Amino acid sequence: MTNITPDNDQFDINETGYKTTHTAVRKARRFALQGLYEWLLTDHRFAKIDRHLMGGNEPHTIAARTRADNAMHTVHLGYYHEMMRRIPEKADELVMELAQHIDRSFDRLDPIEKAVLLIGAYELKYSLHIPYKVVLDEAMQLNTHFGATDAHKFINAVLDRYAKQTRELEYQANKTQKSTK
Repeated sequence: MTNITPDNDQFDINETGYKTTHTAVRKARRFALQGLYEWLLTDHRFAKIDRHLMGGNEPHTIAARTRADNAMHTVHLGYYHEMMRRIPEKADELVMELAQHIDRSFDRLDPIEKAVLLIGAYELKYSLHIPYKVVLDEAMQLNTHFGATDAHKFINAVLDRYAKQTRELEYQANKTQKSTK
């Protein structure tokens, strides 16, 4: 059974019954990246082209197939399912907000870059228990493992600007702390 807080419909990362180590959460992000990549290339794309092409590869279907095909006993399943459910639900909102920080259309980005940015933006906006520097670092790790060689510069720049917008107080506190050292 999952614990969802009424304020933000978010999983309690420390909930018992799920692996909650840093590694388990990182693995959840990796599986979510792969699932979102698949979704972006199929159902999400078809929804923009011709809605009658949609169906059969919804996020919940991808998540179920991923769980059936992989040994996921070391993955934070609650967080994985949260990302696979909530990121597609919030994708349009997140894309609009990210677009302010991107010098080209989101649609023109590589699908891996799109998925990494969506995960990073989601975590910055809705996973406030994760420090924004950790979110940026995890996005860089995802890109290093799955993305293009130099895409980390672009992803870091976009998510850093987005963090400044969505986590203004935390961002400023971090900058102030750096300047006093």
